[in-house]
Amino acid sequence: MYRYFLTTICFVLFAIAVKAQALDTTAKKTTVDPMLQSRRDSVKANPIVPKVKERVYHPDSTHSPHKAVMHSLMIPGWGQVYNHRWWKVPAIYTGLGLLAWAYFFNVDYYNETLSVAKHREKGDLPVVGEKYYSSYYLYAPYSTEAINSAVIGARRNRDLAVIGFVAAWGINMIDAYIDAKFIHSYTMDNNLSFKVKPSLITPPVYAGNFNSSVIPALKITFTFN
Repeated sequence: MYRYFLTTICFVLFAIAVKAQALDTTAKKTTVDPMLQSRRDSVKANPIVPKVKERVYHPDSTHSPHKAVMHSLMIPGWGQVYNHRWWKVPAIYTGLGLLAWAYFFNVDYYNETLSVAKHREKGDLPVVGEKYYSSYYLYAPYSTEAINSAVIGARRNRDLAVIGFVAAWGINMIDAYIDAKFIHSYTMDNNLSFKVKPSLITPPVYAGNFNSSVIPALKITFTFN
């Protein structure tokens, strides 16, 4: 009898001890400062959104790439003028002008050396008043092999000048087409800006001649929008 009674009491005491170790979920939550809560609500209601500058998108569907190519085919630089790329025209004519000068220079040099080489081959002297009469005596100190090499070199340079002239004309057409294609179909964003301001930089290790720990410089920042 007493044994059952003691067993019951031990069981009850064990149950009470286990319940005492359980977490108290009914405890009150920590109160929040009303001012802090107000600020949190304000941030949630008005979130900070970074400003994004809208891109300028203005393709011109009436601008014709075909017309730009045909203009540059007829007159070099005309396609660039049509595309409003005026600054490219002097570069185009400078390149074509140099190639044209190289062609005529080598043509004259080729004819001159060829005339001297023919007289050397025949073993006769040029007639007084002949176009390259003085050139024969000008090249007198040079050997026949050197004269023949000069003829070959002048002919090669003449041909290269012709090829370069044609290639430059073709590049002029391709450039006009690409610019016109971008204007016709794609974004031509002109929001490009840059800023120049003085700055100080730390000299690199190899610049050991500088006594100062910093070097004055100009900082250039480009912005692509």
